[in-house]
Amino acid sequence: MNNSTTLNIVRFISLVLIQVIIFNKILLLGYINPYPYIIFILLFPIKNQPWVFLILSFLLGLTLDLFGNSGGSHAAACLLIAYLRPFILENCFGLNYIHQNLKLNNAPFKQLTIYVVLMALIHHLTLFSLEVFQLKYINFILSQTLFSGIFSIATILLSLSLFKKGN
Repeated sequence: MNNSTTLNIVRFISLVLIQVIIFNKILLLGYINPYPYIIFILLFPIKNQPWVFLILSFLLGLTLDLFGNSGGSHAAACLLIAYLRPFILENCFGLNYIHQNLKLNNAPFKQLTIYVVLMALIHHLTLFSLEVFQLKYINFILSQTLFSGIFSIATILLSLSLFKKGN
């Protein structure tokens, strides 16, 4: 195994454990819950095989579904953002992504923030829509997406800045 594979295995396991042990217990104001485990999907190497990435994203969500008894909503949300990631990366980073020389650790903060915000909000909207699965609760879905999204985005950006190489 190379260094990248080892790093991704450690990142996968540690993010699942941190999400299950710490962040699933946090309920700010009774219902706002951060989901920083999507850092795995955000930081997965771009040059790897797309089908491997989709399978690993699905397994990440499925693992959280097993721990949280959430019926597949995490797996579907993770799979959706993993599928949309190339399009979002291309729109956020342009030529750097197209020419495969994008390093998220060295990306400008504005572009990185837009990328994190888009991915987190798509994930959360999908997650909460599938959990509730009734259109009459659209206000609840949107408020959950907004408030949990803000908390998740802040947690993700803080984590990325703390563990940024070169600090």
